[in-house]
Amino acid sequence: MNRIFACLLIAAGVLVAGCTVGPDYHDPERPMPRAWVGPSTQPATQASVTTETPADVATWWRNFNDPVLDSLVDRAIGQNLDLALASSRLRQARASRTIAAAQLWPQADASASYDRAGTLGGGSSSLFRAGLDAAWELDIFGGVRRSVEAANADISSAQEDIRDVLVTLTSEVALNYLDLRGFQRQIVIAEQNLATQLDTAGLVERRREAGFIRRLDVANAQAQVAATRSQIPRLEQAERQTIYNIALLLGLEPGMLVAELEQSAPIPVAPAEVPVGLPSDLLRRRPDVRRAESNLHAATARVGVATADLFPRFNLTGSLVSAGGTIKSLGNADNAAWSIGPGLSWPIFTAGSIRANIRVQTEAQEQSAIFYEQSVLNALRDVESSLVAYAREQQRRVSLREAVDANRVRVKLAQQLFAGGQTDSLNVLDAQRSLFAAEDALVQSDTTVAQNLVSLYKALGGGWEAVAPEPTPTTQAAR
Repeated sequence: MNRIFACLLIAAGVLVAGCTVGPDYHDPERPMPRAWVGPSTQPATQASVTTETPADVATWWRNFNDPVLDSLVDRAIGQNLDLALASSRLRQARASRTIAAAQLWPQADASASYDRAGTLGGGSSSLFRAGLDAAWELDIFGGVRRSVEAANADISSAQEDIRDVLVTLTSEVALNYLDLRGFQRQIVIAEQNLATQLDTAGLVERRREAGFIRRLDVANAQAQVAATRSQIPRLEQAERQTIYNIALLLGLEPGMLVAELEQSAPIPVAPAEVPVGLPSDLLRRRPDVRRAESNLHAATARVGVATADLFPRFNLTGSLVSAGGTIKSLGNADNAAWSIGPGLSWPIFTAGSIRANIRVQTEAQEQSAIFYEQSVLNALRDVESSLVAYAREQQRRVSLREAVDANRVRVKLAQQLFAGGQTDSLNVLDAQRSLFAAEDALVQSDTTVAQNLVSLYKALGGGWEAVAPEPTPTTQAAR
């Protein structure tokens, strides 16, 4: 036993003194712009402005002050199936890390057998056998430690995948909810305009009966009524399908939210100020960028795993075997034998496969570095595009509101002139048609403004901080 203990001490000393081959990972130093190119302030005519003050976007959907939206997002976070899949992949990554780390420790196997043998003449004997085999591959050149490092980075990547799903999920719930409220508002406007056009059609019909106008005017009025009425089923279809989309995001059957959401409600209004922070914040906030960095870390560690195959592998093996004619005899020391000793294996000729694998992993590392750069550029592009879209749509909405006001005055004047016989019905119908189109466009713009803000929040990487996965053990702790 003293020899076994001495061998273990020697092996432990060699392991501690061992090196770790392959490149060490360093966080990428990626310079970022000092400020956003897009507008940070907008004209006073706009209801909401963006500022470069530090952004707090952990629960950005609450900035709309809509309890129904808050409830939908909270339920989606708890029930969404894509999020459940991402969580499963995280658990899978953690199990893979356990497999990788297990190679740092000795492995032991127990065995037992029983044989009964005899001759044709009638003699027979029994043989009981029990054994314990142990093996320990000493990670002198750090191949296993690099595998653990890569597995830890894979766990970080899986965590960022969950966070990325959360960012997408919260934004998709909000976008669909805004669509729903927009469609419902469009239905209300269509029904209001339909009622007005029906009144006008009735007046035109009465004036035709009195002989003041032609049947063509009646046909024009009826055609406009029919055209407006035809818009309502299309909008109701879109409304119901959007409710089904929200149900899917919440992991529910399509009809389970109809009763809750079919009642019309206003389109949520954007907050007065939207802090966006600085471009450098994206490196820490965007989950896709963080995931790309974790993947780069894992690819770097796998270069070390491949490099370790160039060097010899050292093993410490031992066994304890006992055999006898009875089970009781297995405990007799005279029937037991043991062995322990080091071993070495070193690939001498592999036809270049080891160095080719190192090149494969090095190129994979280079690809991960390129993808990280792409992720950063995409993040910057997303925010800049969202800033411009949010600002410009607000400017467009101001003009549309002016158009609605002007068309309402036009309709009122046209109706008064028509009632007094001072203009024909075409002016009334044209004014009503223009008003319907302007009001419909304004509602769509109200929806688009809010959706552009959601896209901005998504581009900033908001929506995961409040429900982020627990931290991953560091590579040093794993060692």
